[in-house]
Amino acid sequence: MEVREPVALYGKKKFTVEEYLSFEEDSIEKHEYFRGEIFAIHGAGFSAMAGATLDHNIIAGNFFSELKRQLKGKSCRPFNSDQRIFVPANHLFTYPDISVVCGSPKTKDNDQLNLLNPSVIIEVLSAGTRNYDRGEKFNLYRAISTLREYITVDSRSVTAERWFVNANDRWELQEYKNTGQQINIEALNVIISLRDIYDGTQAVTIL
Repeated sequence: MEVREPVALYGKKKFTVEEYLSFEEDSIEKHEYFRGEIFAIHGAGFSAMAGATLDHNIIAGNFFSELKRQLKGKSCRPFNSDQRIFVPANHLFTYPDISVVCGSPKTKDNDQLNLLNPSVIIEVLSAGTRNYDRGEKFNLYRAISTLREYITVDSRSVTAERWFVNANDRWELQEYKNTGQQINIEALNVIISLRDIYDGTQAVTIL
């Protein structure tokens, strides 16, 4: 299957940050912004998808629910895909499936819209976004100084990757391949089983 990267909308016109934010405020759909270009999310800009699959949404919902339950009363708070992230170092605006902030949330110019300081970001991989989420997008996310862990979860098979900053301040990878495993999110002091993450999906278990 061919996996295409995101493509810009609206021809070759370049947009300023202000134009993008104004555009997004009036839009009924979500869009990413990078280097002056606006990109569709789960739409025409990513392969031939009209939207996220049921399994994608179930996985994101399961993961978010577990985080919300385990973080209740603690200093870290999860946000779903409605929360926009801004990365000042490369001017990326995007909507990760889940982001978690520890301590007080900080936003661009205190606008209460564009989050600056996530500690953990989680993306559920789809057919049209998996290469982007695991490659270029992760590189862009790593410019976030507060980010300690980046987790990707495949929506088509039981496969997850946890990237974390180790004791030597380098990014290190842990992989998960079956529902008997648990993801230890050390930055949040949270442990979540893949069985709970994939509960209710049609994903095929890889033993």
